[in-house]
Amino acid sequence: MQIVYFVLAALIGYLCGSVAFGYIYVRLVKGEDLRTIGSGRTGGTNSLRAAGLGVGILTSLSDVFKGFAAVWLTTRLFGHALGPDLLPWAQATAGVLSVVGHNWSIFLKFGGGAGTGPNVGWSAAIWPWVLPIAFLVMGGLLYFVGMASVASLSMAAVTILAFAIRYFMGIDTTAAYLAGSIAAGLVVTWALRPNIKRLMNGTERVVGRRAKKRQQQGEQA
Repeated sequence: MQIVYFVLAALIGYLCGSVAFGYIYVRLVKGEDLRTIGSGRTGGTNSLRAAGLGVGILTSLSDVFKGFAAVWLTTRLFGHALGPDLLPWAQATAGVLSVVGHNWSIFLKFGGGAGTGPNVGWSAAIWPWVLPIAFLVMGGLLYFVGMASVASLSMAAVTILAFAIRYFMGIDTTAAYLAGSIAAGLVVTWALRPNIKRLMNGTERVVGRRAKKRQQQGEQA
């Protein structure tokens, strides 16, 4: 019977992640299909490119909420039935599947984003300090490096490190969250394969301050 709860947790996570907020917001604000703009992804960075800073921030926050909601719903619905030993594994399952749903949404013919927002969201549902850490790490990298892929990959690594520290220090008495963070990090990395290739050959897209600087240099040239 317990396997049913895990299947339901996975389904909750996937459906929460599949809600493509970036696609919805850009369609409402600009009347355009976000999948045809920039990277074609539906996350915060491409939403920013398509419809400006406000929509980009709103999309990012909404994507974080998806991961958080997946864990919260799983906890509320199945916490009592699963108990303290199995619930963390169900929470991690829902969290990882929210990342999968975001990247391969059933509502967008299995298109989507890179999964960073839901990854931050589900992790923050377990350990709230992930949110300010994400703000500092990703905000700093986006400002100074200007590459969303670098920020996403770095945040995935930071999340794994955080849960590893918590587990090996005995703060988390289960390996579920560490295992979930590794699985989610692999999903994010897999989705960013084209970006990693561009990083290696020096052609990765830039956003924010660096993008404006490049544009100004191009106009001057």
